[in-house]
Amino acid sequence: MTTVTVIGAGNFGSVVAGVAAKGGTGIQVLARDPEKARAVAGPHGGTAGTVGDEVTGDVVVLAVPYGAVTDVLDAYPDRFDGKIVVDVTNPVDFSTFDDLMVPADSSAAKLLQDAAPGAKVVKAFNTNFGGTLATGEIGAVPTTVLVAGDDAAAKQTLVDLVTAAGLRGVDAGSLKRARELEAVGFLQLTLAGAEKISWAGGLALVS
Repeated sequence: MTTVTVIGAGNFGSVVAGVAAKGGTGIQVLARDPEKARAVAGPHGGTAGTVGDEVTGDVVVLAVPYGAVTDVLDAYPDRFDGKIVVDVTNPVDFSTFDDLMVPADSSAAKLLQDAAPGAKVVKAFNTNFGGTLATGEIGAVPTTVLVAGDDAAAKQTLVDLVTAAGLRGVDAGSLKRARELEAVGFLQLTLAGAEKISWAGGLALVS
């Protein structure tokens, strides 16, 4: 059975942990504050600890802001080798809220893969607001998690995980598509910030 480690115990980390638990996977939550980690993991029967502790999950979800990813990598040098590492970040320049903080021909996920070449990096969840992952719906449409990565088996593992939780998982292509997913995530944030859509809305994929 696939197990999931969520690094980060904020709102989004809590939601992703709930999705994993709903899908029947064992979870571990790690955070700078172990009390917060326990508060997230406890209701789901998971284990908790501090960033730097051994990672027990086959899938590692980096549920931290873009700027904190480097700190996580520093805490786990070469220790993500062979693991599926999920990048959920939208690398928005919040000082201007008008641009992304990565090169135009790259993505946060690609930079993560470059920094952790032994990991199987997957981009996912960044086009979803937390509320839509928790409810499983955007309007009357099932919440879709778009998944991009270069390892087909890693992508399928994540698709299976979210499907087991009652969501819809869709393979969005290679890791190159992370660039477009981050642009979509950024657009949704600007629309919600301008109150053009609600935080319960967002991208819905209709077959």
